[in-house]
Amino acid sequence: MAGKRSVEQARNRFQTELEFVQCLANPNYLNFLAQRGYLREKHFVNYLKYLLYWKEPEYAKFLKYPHCLHMLELLQYEHFRKELVNAQCAKFIDEQQLLHWQHYSRKRTRLQQALAEQQQHQQPQQQPAHGNAASK
Repeated sequence: MAGKRSVEQARNRFQTELEFVQCLANPNYLNFLAQRGYLREKHFVNYLKYLLYWKEPEYAKFLKYPHCLHMLELLQYEHFRKELVNAQCAKFIDEQQLLHWQHYSRKRTRLQQALAEQQQHQQPQQQPAHGNAASK
């Protein structure tokens, strides 16, 4: 029974840390943490350092919001943590993320359209046989 409990505890810890790391992708949440002083607390900063293991491919593959890893990396820097107290900083980051996503979406759509057109042009034109072999 103890083994079952430790597996369940490990699963819960994994899920909790996964959710928390992904919350770091939200600049408004980072601003919330900064304004309440969490980003100044040594034990919290150490926890952020510990969470860097999520950058490893075996863990990163579970992330739905991989840009949270970039924010986690930035949170390792004291200057960045201090700037997050300012709501304008969080707003700027939020706007930049939105612009990035819009650009990425447009670029991806154009690439997919170009690929589809390229595949259409590369397919050999197949013409149906007119029964020449059967009439001989």
